[in-house]
Amino acid sequence: MTKPKKRLLGLKKRRSSFLGHLRANFLTGLVIVAPAALTIYIIWTAIGLIDSWDLPLIPDRYIELYSPEAYLGFDIRGIGLIIFLIFTLLVGYFMKGFIGRTTLKWGERLIDRTPVVRTVYNGLKHIAETVINQSSQSFEKACLIEYPRKGIWAIAFIARPAKGEIMHKYHGEDRLMGLFVPTTPNPTSGFFLMVPETDVHVLDMTIEDAVKLVISAGLVYPTHYQPEDHSSNHQTSG
Repeated sequence: MTKPKKRLLGLKKRRSSFLGHLRANFLTGLVIVAPAALTIYIIWTAIGLIDSWDLPLIPDRYIELYSPEAYLGFDIRGIGLIIFLIFTLLVGYFMKGFIGRTTLKWGERLIDRTPVVRTVYNGLKHIAETVINQSSQSFEKACLIEYPRKGIWAIAFIARPAKGEIMHKYHGEDRLMGLFVPTTPNPTSGFFLMVPETDVHVLDMTIEDAVKLVISAGLVYPTHYQPEDHSSNHQTSG
């Protein structure tokens, strides 16, 4: 091979190596910047949305008098959020008292007599109570189950064992476990299944790691997990 050809090959290798480094650096930066930028955008948009709901309810003379724009010369997003938080605290404090509880019961009885409003209010109230009490009603563990058929495995989250009428009508030997099978990339939607406990394979990974695995469609696996020899467990379960 002549010297010009060798020199040309060397230039091509250096160029491809340089482009490879650029691509790797860009992807690394994208992984860091994209989640941070989306988080800031979502929070900024949510604060602006709350401001657009709250501020129109305040008389203009109070806004002109107490608005940061009157003192600083520019508007500060988040004043409506602060007003909303203060209002919510005052409502919560008032509803803890006797008069507040009585007023709430009277209002809910009135709502229960209104067909359409009753359905909307009770549904939203149930969602709010579920979100607030999620610390005491969170999933216990992540697990593997064969779903939707034998030989195909899916990640699920263990809610709690079946109780009451379901266990009374169920005639199997093992107890039923309530499972939530999430969908990708939106883990808030999915399917609720009741599976015999012997068919549930509990995972060591945390709920957060399992959620990341589902959202990423299998691209992000827990890095801190050290696999062990589970051959005895497979033989026992088989």
